[in-house]
Amino acid sequence: MSIGTAPPPPLPRRWTGSRIAGHLLLAFWIASGVALIYFLVTQYEAEFYQRYGPKFLSGLIVTLKIVSMSLVIGALISLPVALGRMSRKLLAGLPAYVFVYFFRGTPLIAQTFLVYYGAGSFVSELKSIELWWFFREPLYCVLLTFSLNTAAYQAEILRGAIQNVDKGQWEAGRSMGLPRWIIFWKIILPQALIVALRPYGNEIVLMMKGSAIASIVTVFDLMGETRRAFSRSFDFQTYIWAAIIYLVMVEILRRLWDLLEARLTRHLQRTTEATTGATTTDNKLPEIDVGTH
Repeated sequence: MSIGTAPPPPLPRRWTGSRIAGHLLLAFWIASGVALIYFLVTQYEAEFYQRYGPKFLSGLIVTLKIVSMSLVIGALISLPVALGRMSRKLLAGLPAYVFVYFFRGTPLIAQTFLVYYGAGSFVSELKSIELWWFFREPLYCVLLTFSLNTAAYQAEILRGAIQNVDKGQWEAGRSMGLPRWIIFWKIILPQALIVALRPYGNEIVLMMKGSAIASIVTVFDLMGETRRAFSRSFDFQTYIWAAIIYLVMVEILRRLWDLLEARLTRHLQRTTEATTGATTTDNKLPEIDVGTH
């Protein structure tokens, strides 16, 4: 027989001001959602969806292409930039610092204008070096700008993650006689990427939403097709559907990224659970037998 007492019942939650405000805010958003659904249902026109539905789909595909290609190219650029940021050599550290400082310190829309409209001021020079074919295309200018912008952010994310890895990992690798580049690629970088998973997810979401800037320079992505549809139909629900599509894309991306993070960090979760279980077992009070012999 064990001696123990039942835990006390939880205290009733009080209706504080913050709790009341939270319930009111939740009720407001529910009412807004219901009103939005009612508006879309009452304003339904088959001709509108038949005419602009395929254009929204093509714009969505362009948006996904821009974001995915920019992220991949930016990831390739971010690694040498991150290494330059960590370097103590001036020739490597200063250009990397200026690159990151500029692209993180200026708005993405200003960077897009500098590349797209700035290239038009150097047509003859770009033609002389056979680069005008690239800069005359709005899509290429957007890809270049977005890639450099996300490369700066990814470089800082990667730099922080690498520096977060315990220095003992370097020492352990050197004690085994491994070359420095092997230690970095096989030991340090995989651990750093796990640390950087959550910030990388945030950067992807920001790029997804920031891609709407491409429509300003005549790229017909999702927002570009939305603006064109509104200019022809003057129907405000075009922007409502664009907002819904962006919201769905971000939510799907967030869910997929959570699954990926849980998959890649499952060994850490098991280690934590094992450690917690061992601590709980160690701290468990021994049972006292009070029966008669």
